[in-house]
Amino acid sequence: MNPRQKKEAGGDIEIRIEDLHKAFGDNQVLRGISLDIPRGDIIAIIGGSGCGKTVLLNHILGLLVPDRGRILVTDHDTPDEPLRDLAKLTPEDIDRIHRRWGMVFQRNALFSGSVLDNIALWLREIREMPEEDIRRIARRSLKAVGLPDDDDFLAGSQEALSGGMAKRLAVARAVAMSPTIMFYDEPTTGLDPTSSSQIHDLIYKMHQARDADGRNRTTVIITHDKDLLKRLRPRTVMLHEGKVYFDGPFEQFERRAGAAIIRPYFESMPALHQRDPEQASPVLPAA
Repeated sequence: MNPRQKKEAGGDIEIRIEDLHKAFGDNQVLRGISLDIPRGDIIAIIGGSGCGKTVLLNHILGLLVPDRGRILVTDHDTPDEPLRDLAKLTPEDIDRIHRRWGMVFQRNALFSGSVLDNIALWLREIREMPEEDIRRIARRSLKAVGLPDDDDFLAGSQEALSGGMAKRLAVARAVAMSPTIMFYDEPTTGLDPTSSSQIHDLIYKMHQARDADGRNRTTVIITHDKDLLKRLRPRTVMLHEGKVYFDGPFEQFERRAGAAIIRPYFESMPALHQRDPEQASPVLPAA
């Protein structure tokens, strides 16, 4: 079996993107994206407004259907853990695969109600766990992200949390499911520098943890945060005009900061990072 055949059968690839194209009317957003995300990678997807980051993420999550190309994802619940074409999966199959994924949204997407309510919902609805186990996992998840795990905090309203604490709760909710892949959409946008630094450390800590089956965790981050890149030194993928312009270690990307396309983006990153997420449109098909 050659390396390509081995990877098609599963192996070390979590997500494979092949020649992905997507247009919205006359706006051609993705123009042939091809990308492998191996197991255990920590990868940051960056690029200017309109480059296709959000559209790419929404394809991976199965929220959009490509015009051309395909997304392959590892099916960990099938023998030999094959790569499966998202377009050929049933909604039930997609839901099953998504149970192994954790998502931290830019605006956190926390539910109204208590801290416990936020962590418990997916454990109740998807895992159908008894309340005693849910509380135990909730406490463990809160402790992992550096939040209090006492009864008063569990019963408290999520609306009373600061921005940094709300982000930690969003991470705790995701890791409570012990996911194989963690996705972060602009995880530090709008946070103060101290809170951002704490979230950087938290993302790295969660990346180092194993999933429920002892696998290395994979982390995918959509970000404009230059400090996050400098601290985590992830594999960096820069999209430009709907294509992959750069794919490699952050050290190499940083050395190319003077390039005609990369330099203006480096200069604009701090301003993009500080955008108030409440002012951003909830649907950004070309971002």
